[in-house]
Amino acid sequence: MGQGNALVLGATGQVGRAAVRALVADGWEVTAASRGGGRDEAWPAEVRSVAFDRNEEGALAGALGGAGCDVLVDIVAYHAGHGRQLTALADRIGSAVVVSSGAVYEDDRGRSFDTQDEPDGFPAYPVPIPESWRTVAPGEGTYGTRKVALERELLAVGEALPTTVLRAGAIHGPYCPGPRELWFVKRALDGRPVRVLSYDGASRFHPVHVDNLGELVRLAAAKPGTRVINGGDPEAPTVAEIGAAIDAVIGVESETVLMAGAPEGTVGLTPWTAAHPVVYDMGAAERELGYRPVVSYAESLPATVADLTRRVAEREWREAFPGLAKYGVDFFDYAAEDAWLAARR
Repeated sequence: MGQGNALVLGATGQVGRAAVRALVADGWEVTAASRGGGRDEAWPAEVRSVAFDRNEEGALAGALGGAGCDVLVDIVAYHAGHGRQLTALADRIGSAVVVSSGAVYEDDRGRSFDTQDEPDGFPAYPVPIPESWRTVAPGEGTYGTRKVALERELLAVGEALPTTVLRAGAIHGPYCPGPRELWFVKRALDGRPVRVLSYDGASRFHPVHVDNLGELVRLAAAKPGTRVINGGDPEAPTVAEIGAAIDAVIGVESETVLMAGAPEGTVGLTPWTAAHPVVYDMGAAERELGYRPVVSYAESLPATVADLTRRVAEREWREAFPGLAKYGVDFFDYAAEDAWLAARR
């Protein structure tokens, strides 16, 4: 027996592809919406693809039509205006699942990801962070403040539009535009025998695989309600543990040099570097949705490594991975590392 009809916005992105697969497997009739109207080769033929830009006036309403949908999954909602867009169409949407971010949290000193580049600006969160923990103020200034504004618009209407907000951790998996794992994979491919890790390699930034997010979407769609749920893998490995796991997949043995404190320029800096651990509490997902991860971080690595190896062989890394290049950091400044190592030794 079918679950009903689902409309997925942002369906051809990394999370959207996984969400469509999970919903179809659970019996939903899925319409996959994106600006280009593309398809994933893994989707079955019954998935209907449509092209429209949700920022164009009347485009989403036109796609919903008079009948609407039983569940709307929004991967690409980023600000309060998108929240108001959905609530204005509540009479045509049975329930919603909207992807937000763990970037919304702030610590008890008002520090957040927005202050991380300031002196002593990295937030010190509780371990793990519950969904009830304080967030930054809503606004239009940053990614985190916009996501909070989005959340509040949706949660304010309550059961008029039952919405599950998913606060995702560090997303990884196929089609990732900014794969953190490249930091280790490229070093191995370049024959780089050593890597330097700041904070003694103990940084933890809770990852979430796209298939685990897809599973959370599936569960929330089948159990409508107004709630906030963290999105994370079953474990939050340290950066040193991630490096060792990637080495094991590739079949190399790298020397890891630990730096006691913060990075020195690019030396010791990784995409996971954090002065304090960032770990999300997944208890609510388990209790409220019955969430059980479908893949662990380590289990997902062979496919990730194979994909990154192929992609970085075809193009220069900044072109292949714009999500990493946007930070304006040379994550592979081997000359700076060599100079630091020479001075140390």
